[in-house]
Formats: sequence, C-alpha cells, structure tokens
Amino acid sequence: MGIEMSSEYGSIDVSKEVVATIAGGAAIDCYGIVGMASQKQIKDGLSEILGKDNFSRGVVIREEDSNIHIDMYIIVSYGTKISEVAYNVQNKVKYQLQQMLGITVDSVNVYVQGVRVSQS
Repeated sequence: MGIEMSSEYGSIDVSKEVVATIAGGAAIDCYGIVGMASQKQIKDGLSEILGKDNFSRGVVIREEDSNIHIDMYIIVSYGTKISEVAYNVQNKVKYQLQQMLGITVDSVNVYVQGVRVSQS
C-alpha cells in the first residue's frame, strides 16, 4: 500500500516507506536537527535518538482523501530557535518530495521530542 501516481505512460506506486525515508533525509540535512526521534517516545518513555540509517522511523505518512500529511518527530540542537528549525524542516521536506517524486504534500507537522546539546 503506497502512494499511486499516474502518467501518460502508466502508473507508479511509491511505497510510504520510500516517502518517509526521503522526508527523514531532508529533515536531517536541516540546520539545528540533532536526529530523528521515535514517534512512540511518549508512550514508551524512551529518549533514544535514531541513527542516520533510520530516517523513516521518526516519520509518519498519512493519506486522507488523496491528501498527503506527514508527521515528523525530531530532536533539535540546544541554542537554536525551535520555530525556525521546524519551519525549515517543513519547507525542505515539501521541496524535496516535490522535486524527487512530484508529490505535493498538504501538511508537514513537526513534533519536537527533545532538545540535545550537540557533541561537536
């Protein structure tokens, strides 16, 4: 079950896992992001930061009435302006999905799960 696109040559079915991986990769590239967080963090009580190979774990793709909504769970760096980081994540994710897949995303909801001091 994925996102289906049609063209003059036929139809393309893109898995939600692929969309989530692209969205997670775009978010990690944004300044002020330390990592992705598990969306079940509140329920599980875990504060583990997921590694770079787990881009899709902090991303939930929802499809409602042919509208695509993305929920992203992130951890930001201490000292950054959280609203600006979230705004940049929203814009970059929408842009990357439009450029790579031709998908128009209706909303990107950013949930900040924590703040970490960078280990630089």
